[in-house]
Amino acid sequence: MTTTARTEHGRSTDHAPSLDASVIAVVGGAERPRHAGPVSASVTYGWRALLKIKHVPEQLFDVTMFPIMFTLMFTYVFGGAMAGSPGEYLQYALPGILTQTVVFITMYTALTINTDIEKGVFDRFRSLPVWRPALLVGALLGDTLRYAIASLVVLAVGLAIGYRAPGGVLGVLAAVVLLVLFCVSLTWVWLIVGLKVRTPNAVMGTSMMVLFPLTFVSSVFAPPETMPGWLQSFVDINPITLLVEAARGLMNDAADAGDILVVVLMSVAITAVFAPIALRLYNRKT
Repeated sequence: MTTTARTEHGRSTDHAPSLDASVIAVVGGAERPRHAGPVSASVTYGWRALLKIKHVPEQLFDVTMFPIMFTLMFTYVFGGAMAGSPGEYLQYALPGILTQTVVFITMYTALTINTDIEKGVFDRFRSLPVWRPALLVGALLGDTLRYAIASLVVLAVGLAIGYRAPGGVLGVLAAVVLLVLFCVSLTWVWLIVGLKVRTPNAVMGTSMMVLFPLTFVSSVFAPPETMPGWLQSFVDINPITLLVEAARGLMNDAADAGDILVVVLMSVAITAVFAPIALRLYNRKT
């Protein structure tokens, strides 16, 4: 019995060891690097979200141009009719416009995830030996920066056209932190939508169908007491109204601890309920 290995064509494979040596020389003979931990993997996926903005700067339109348009449009179109002058209306409306702008952006995390699913990138990420939720957490980290940029743009435009926050810098910062906290929790809801619907257009349509009535039928643009009684009942319990009033109180140096506590509890409750559902859907997604 010969000890020489042969292929199906009868050729000797005695050169196999040399091939193995060549492969090792190319890829290196060092130990395999350690797998990325949860924090490292999440930060990497967050950086990926930011690189998308670098390569497609048009993605910043929703956090730059739209906030500018909303602030100028509502101040100068409705300001005179609502409060007698654009300047007076701006003092009331800017915290609401800030809230509406950032809340609208929450849908884009789900849009990104759904796009990855449609293009097949999602399956590649799921096959990697990293912490499973890292993709979702990283997307949240990247979009948190978008929320901050949108807030900065709205505040800069408001400051340029005359808004002055009685609560000062600390009041404004506290309002933005509270707003970002709520929006991060709300994003888990849209992630469920992004994992369930078939196309990015469906994500956009579903999100807008929910966000438009929530933001416009609230105290964002007008005081609830100016509305019909039957509508006030909804506006008073609308989560967006509760968020706006808490942010408005902080920015106007009239912070209400009860309003702030309600928003924090809502954020915790939304995350506790919807984050596990989103993670379960993500793990089962094929």
